[in-house]
Amino acid sequence: MKSTLSKTLKATLLTTFVLSNLSFNTKTNGEDPILTINGFTFTDSNKNGKLDPWEDTRLSNNERIEAIIKEMTNAEKVELLVGTGMPGIEVLTGPIGDSKQGLVPGAAGGTAAFERFGIPATVVADGPAGLRIAPTRKNDSKTYYATAFPVGTALASTWNKALLEEVGKAMGNEVKEYGVDVLLAPALNIHRNPLNGRNFEYYSEDPLISGKTAAAIVNGIQSQGVGTSIKHFAVNNEETNRLTINAHVSERAIRELYLKGFEIAVKESQPWTVMSSYNKLNGIYTSASKDLLTEVLRNEWGYKGIVMTDWFGGFPGFESIQKGLSSDVVQQMNAGNDLLMPGIPVQKKALLEALNSGKLSQEIVNTNVRRILEYIFHTPTFAKYKYSDKPNLVKNAAITRKAAAEGMVLLKNENNALPFADKQKEIALFGVTSYAWITGGTGSGSVNNKHTVSLLEGLNAAGYKLDKELVNLYTPHAEKEVVAEKERRQARGILALPERLPELKMDDAFIAKKAESSQIAFVTLGRNSGEGGDRVVNNDFNMADEEIQMLDKISKAFHAKGKKVIVILNIGGVIETASWKDKVDAILLAWQPGQEGGHSVADVVAGKINPSGKLTMTFPVKYTDTPSAKNFPGFPADNPKEVTYEEGVYVGYRYFNTFNIKPSYEFGFGKSYTTFDYSGVKLSSSTFKDQLTVSVTVKNTGKAPGKEVVQLYLSAPSKSIDKPKEELKAFAKTKELKPGESQTLTLTLSPKDLASFLENKSAWVAEAGEYKVLIGASSLDIKQTSSFSVTSEIIAERVKKAFELDSKFSELRP
Repeated sequence: MKSTLSKTLKATLLTTFVLSNLSFNTKTNGEDPILTINGFTFTDSNKNGKLDPWEDTRLSNNERIEAIIKEMTNAEKVELLVGTGMPGIEVLTGPIGDSKQGLVPGAAGGTAAFERFGIPATVVADGPAGLRIAPTRKNDSKTYYATAFPVGTALASTWNKALLEEVGKAMGNEVKEYGVDVLLAPALNIHRNPLNGRNFEYYSEDPLISGKTAAAIVNGIQSQGVGTSIKHFAVNNEETNRLTINAHVSERAIRELYLKGFEIAVKESQPWTVMSSYNKLNGIYTSASKDLLTEVLRNEWGYKGIVMTDWFGGFPGFESIQKGLSSDVVQQMNAGNDLLMPGIPVQKKALLEALNSGKLSQEIVNTNVRRILEYIFHTPTFAKYKYSDKPNLVKNAAITRKAAAEGMVLLKNENNALPFADKQKEIALFGVTSYAWITGGTGSGSVNNKHTVSLLEGLNAAGYKLDKELVNLYTPHAEKEVVAEKERRQARGILALPERLPELKMDDAFIAKKAESSQIAFVTLGRNSGEGGDRVVNNDFNMADEEIQMLDKISKAFHAKGKKVIVILNIGGVIETASWKDKVDAILLAWQPGQEGGHSVADVVAGKINPSGKLTMTFPVKYTDTPSAKNFPGFPADNPKEVTYEEGVYVGYRYFNTFNIKPSYEFGFGKSYTTFDYSGVKLSSSTFKDQLTVSVTVKNTGKAPGKEVVQLYLSAPSKSIDKPKEELKAFAKTKELKPGESQTLTLTLSPKDLASFLENKSAWVAEAGEYKVLIGASSLDIKQTSSFSVTSEIIAERVKKAFELDSKFSELRP
């Protein structure tokens, strides 16, 4: 094949040179000269006055790329395999060499330019909740704001793939029009533990939700002609010592939980790039794991794009960078990690020495270079797309407003406390976060948006009447605390974690006065977290004493007057709710809903939008109910180096349901302003062959229009291996159903949906026996059941043994 390609290339090039002798002239078109040869025009991208083979668009991209690789020096190859640096990172690493500002200020990095090949520098930028670039630039009066979309937990809670694709398209519009080639998103690591500081960026404790959500967003972004980087591949489930932590995980848990979402995203959306994670997996850095990056990702899943490291992935801590050490670049290249990001000189030096000495083969390097060039050839920058710096921010704001509202979860609504549509009656708006609204988390998942609509602004804009005395008290308090919080974080440096803002102190008499004059109380409870550290149990997962006192006082005073108390949760991840939920009348989980959040909450509160979000994670009664609680963030406790996933596949609802642990709110839960009836569940067959379809009819039996999420769980036989009691295998969301309206939804099951991974067979196996189909409104609210049989064992897929354990441990079993 290589010989044929080489001969074809030589013949084509010979023809080109003959033609160039026949007729040749040069024109200019903007910056790049144009070559005209026998009526064909070509861009002379390297401006050398002749047609080089890589400029000849009559050749295939592969032929052009091979011509470049053939001409490249070892130094040029290395230059392409190492990113161009990231300005400002010296704060963490010390002086590491030249890291110039890229083409788009505030972008996270990029790839090198090669003038002699006409190869431009490409640009990659964060992040999961929208494009993260600098809003202002030197000697430039314009601003470059991006839209802050709802965080990952909010987007996943919509369970609406079409809407998520729409969000992706809006993100992609901003990426392309600001001159960026790849958005470093989405992030889809599993919520193994509620304290993970980056759970707000991620989607779920369940890989099906994670994968389907990511695939929809990737398809939306990439429909705009720009790329994505799904991350962090894989088993990156905590921020504590994230550069060095060694996760010990069984192959079954890796494949069934921690890789499954990535597999879905790769197969259903073909992301341009995958980002390897920081952590070690069974003793090997993921960026140096051939099992992960070549055997599974490429050979099993058929992935064709590039793999890049997370920023400084493979370094054992920033101290090693400060000492001038390099990551193991040879092992990373051999593993299939094509691009080292953000890239520092010491890596280039190590890579070049290895290539020149033969320690690293030309074949491996050429493969990695080829993949990066294939990526570059796809980019808007390579196509010389003239970006406008003017994305459709108005349209995108409307999309984020809609998505945020649809992701909100109504956790409680006693006696129809919501919706509250009376614009004449006064609302008492409590809680510092009502005024200092949290758009999203911190770190690479944050966005430089122009303005965030607080709950105060949202209710005002919707025409609600607010208690002015409270507003006048809270506004300066919130402003003061926001300034103090910013100063705290600036003093602590680039990855400083956010802290909860202190509440305003109010005495009983003052609150009693508010209960007298106002019709209803709204109390916002806020939480934030970010990259670089994990959350804690006290005053974060659990309520702070001052929050409990505030809720107690408000509830007591308002209930004494026969008035209702509504809690709005402006949070990115799970908090404790069991101890206080009975004190209030309604709880609306608004998440961190992006820049239009206050409008979105007002839309739901008013009943303009019926909440249809469902939880994609379990809310435990107490933190210690979480199966990973005793193994998070690892050992030794004061400075973890190892973390053992003893819970195996029993994460989230798989644990709670199998071991009969009562949650505060179960996976899949979410109330509505209307009611739904499920009926007529039908299976396409009573025996499984190649696939099976399940249909069910949902009817709106209430008085308000609304949407319902239908969840299909499967309970499988467990003769050869223990299994969770049930697992989510498919889901669908209805359209908005009017009162009395019905819709029939059809869900499909494939052989792999039935299968568990058996390590002793290195295969996905569906046992013979009876399978129970559970159709529910949540993992515990099952509405319809049916069953089918598998007459003989099905081997859904065979794979190579991978992820050998570096230390033995006992996994949890029912």
